[in-house]
Amino acid sequence: MDFTADSLLSRAAHELSPRADEVIHDVEQCLRREVPELWGEPDIAQMTRENITEHVITMLFGIEHDIEPRRIDPPAGDTERVRRLAQRGKPVTAMLRAFRLAHGQILDRLLEELPRLTSDAEPITAATRKLIALSTEYMDHTSESGVLAFQEERDRQVQWRLSVVNEASVRVGTTLDIARTAQELADLATEHLADAVTVDLLDTSPEEEPPAEAAPVVRRVASVMDGFPETTYLAAIYGESSAAPQQLHRYPDGSPPARALVTGQATRLHLGPSASMLLVPLCARDATLGVVQFFRHHKPDAYGDEDLLLAQEIAARAAVAIDNARRYTHARATALTLQRSLLPRGTPVQSAVEVACRYLPAAADLGVGGDWYDVIQLSGARVALVVGDVVGHGIHAAASMGRLRTAVRTLADIDLPPDELLTHLDDVVIRLSAEVSAQPDTAAGDIGTTCLYAVYDPVTSRCTLARAGHVLPVVMTRDGTADILDLPPGPPLGLGGLPFEAAEIDLPEGSLLALYTDGLIEAPDHDIETGLTLLRQALAQPAPSLEAACDTVLEALLPADRPHDDVALLLARTHTLGDSQVATWDVDTDPAEVARVRASVSKQLATWGLEELDFTTELVVSELVTNAIRYGRPPIQLRLIHDRTLMCEVADAGSTTPHLRRARVFDEGGRGLFLVAQLAESWGTRHARRGKTVWAECAPGTPELFSDAAALDVEGLPEVV
Repeated sequence: MDFTADSLLSRAAHELSPRADEVIHDVEQCLRREVPELWGEPDIAQMTRENITEHVITMLFGIEHDIEPRRIDPPAGDTERVRRLAQRGKPVTAMLRAFRLAHGQILDRLLEELPRLTSDAEPITAATRKLIALSTEYMDHTSESGVLAFQEERDRQVQWRLSVVNEASVRVGTTLDIARTAQELADLATEHLADAVTVDLLDTSPEEEPPAEAAPVVRRVASVMDGFPETTYLAAIYGESSAAPQQLHRYPDGSPPARALVTGQATRLHLGPSASMLLVPLCARDATLGVVQFFRHHKPDAYGDEDLLLAQEIAARAAVAIDNARRYTHARATALTLQRSLLPRGTPVQSAVEVACRYLPAAADLGVGGDWYDVIQLSGARVALVVGDVVGHGIHAAASMGRLRTAVRTLADIDLPPDELLTHLDDVVIRLSAEVSAQPDTAAGDIGTTCLYAVYDPVTSRCTLARAGHVLPVVMTRDGTADILDLPPGPPLGLGGLPFEAAEIDLPEGSLLALYTDGLIEAPDHDIETGLTLLRQALAQPAPSLEAACDTVLEALLPADRPHDDVALLLARTHTLGDSQVATWDVDTDPAEVARVRASVSKQLATWGLEELDFTTELVVSELVTNAIRYGRPPIQLRLIHDRTLMCEVADAGSTTPHLRRARVFDEGGRGLFLVAQLAESWGTRHARRGKTVWAECAPGTPELFSDAAALDVEGLPEVV
C-alpha cells in the first residue's frame, strides 16, 4: 500500500488510538520521574493525570484527522488547570517541562508505529519530518496559551495577596487589646484564607522565655470554628483536643503545634481527603509568642505553598501587633500596680467624716493616669480631704502622683492651712519639673498638676478649702440640695509666683461633700456643664450608703466600659462633735493658773469616765500651759476634745514654736516637753493666722512612765525652748 506523509501519520494515529491508555501510562511514569513537584499533592496529581489524558487523546485525534495544530482546540479544562497550578504556587517551568516531556513521549510512540505500517523509507522520512513539525507547533501553541493563562493568574494572585496583606495591616491591631487583636486575625483569615482558625498564645510575660524542658502552656485567645469538626480531625491526627476560649492547655510533646512553637517554622498538614491545615508560629522581635492554626475543609483545594506564604505574612503583621499589645498590657499593669500601691489602702479611723472613695483607670489604649485621692487625719479631730490630678498617662504620671501624694501628707503633718500647703506644693512641682527636664531619656516638659485640699473641723463644723486649677467640689445638704461650691480660682501647680486663696464654709452635720477629678464630668459626648448637672442629679438620688452613692455617681456619668480619662471620686459625709465632747478654759498669764487648770481637767476627765488618764493628762496639761504662760502671748486657751482619743490643746497668740534640744546635766528646767513627748501618743504645733496651738494626744492605756518621780533620771534629758 502506498502512503503519503499525511496518510501515513493519520494511519499511525488511528492504530495508536486504541492503545491510548498505554501512551497515557508511559507519559505519567515519565512525568512522575522528571517532574515530581506535580505529584506531591493529591489534588495536583489528579489534575496532572487528567491533563495528560486529555492532551494525549486530543493530539492523536488531531493527527488522525489531519487537523492543523493551531486549529486543534486544547482540552476544555486546560486553562483552568494551568490557573490552579499558578494558584498553588507551582513554577511555570514545571508546567513547560511537563508539556515538552509529554509531547516527546507521544512523538516517540507515533514514530514507533511508522515502520510497522510501511517499509518504504521515503514516506517514513516525510512523515517523520511532518510529525516533528506538527508536534513542535502544537507544543508551542499549547505552551503559549498556558503561559499566558499562568501569568494572568499569577498577576491576579499577587494583586489579591497584596490586597489581603494590606487589609491585614489595617484591620489587625486596631487596639492594644491582645484578645481583640487575635480575634481580628482570626476573622480576617476566615474571610480570605481559611474555613476555621485558632490563635493560641504562650502564657508568659514579654520578658519570660517558655520553659524548654516541658511542653509550653498556651491560652486559646481567639478562634473561629464555624462547623469545623475539630475533635474528629485533630484528635485523630496528633492528639489535640478542643480548647475553650481563654482556656489554658498544653500541646502533646512532639505534636506539630508543639514543634512549631519550638522551631518557629511554619508547616502544612493534610488532615484527610477533604481537610488541610497550616501551622504558623507568631514570631516578633526574635521571640515566639504563640501559634496560629488555619484549617480548610469546605474549600476544594488543599493548602499550597502560596497559601502558606500568605499566612506567614499575615501572621507576621499580627505578631507585631500582639507583641505591642502584650508589652503595653504588661507596662500598663505595672503602672497600674504602682499607682494602686501609691493610693491609700484604706482610710484612717476618725470621727469627723464618713468617706467612700473610688479610683477608675482610663481605657486601656490611654494608659494609667495620675489621679489620686487621700484622707489625712489631723490634730484636733480634724481631717484633710485631698483630690489631685497629674496631667498625662503612663508610669511617669503614676510615679509623679506618688511623690506629690507623699509631699501633701508631709505638709499636712505640719498642719499648714490649705492655701499655704498649696503654695509649698507648688514649689515641689516646680522642682519635680526641673528634674524631669534635666533627664536626657525623657520627653521633658512640665508636670501639669491640679489639686483640691480641704480641711474639715468637726468641732466648729467649718471646712476650709483651696484649689490649684482643680474642678469645683459639690456639696449636698441634708435637705437634698446639691450646690457647686464657688471657690477662689487658683492656678495649676507648677506655674510659680501666683497666690492661692482659701474659702471657709459651714458644713452642718450630715452634709455631703463630693471631691473628684475632671475625668468624672468630662466626656466626648457632653461638656463640663452637662457633667456637673448629671453629678448633682446623681448625688441627689437616695442611697443606702456612701458606697452605694459612689456606684450611683459612676453609673450615671461614666460609660459602661472604661472611662476616657482616669477618675478619682471622694465622697465625705460630715459629723460634728457636740458640746459634751469638748471642754474649753481661758487661762490667765499667772503661773498660779496651772493648779486651777489641773483641777478643772481632773474634774472633766471624771465626767467623761477617763480617770485612768488623770495623771498623764494633768502632767501634759501642766507642761503645755506652763510653756504658754512663760513663752507665749495672751490670750491663752486650753481645750480638751474627747473623741476616739483625748486631745489636749493649748493655744496662745505667740508665734514661737517649742522644740526639743539636749539639756545639760545641771539645768533646772527645760525637760517638760520631753515628758509630753514620752507620755502622749503624738504631739505637735499648728499655726494659725495669729498665734499657734500646741497639742498632745493621749489614749486610754498609755503607760504612766513617770508616776514615780523619784525614779526619773533627769541627766541628759532634752530641754524645752
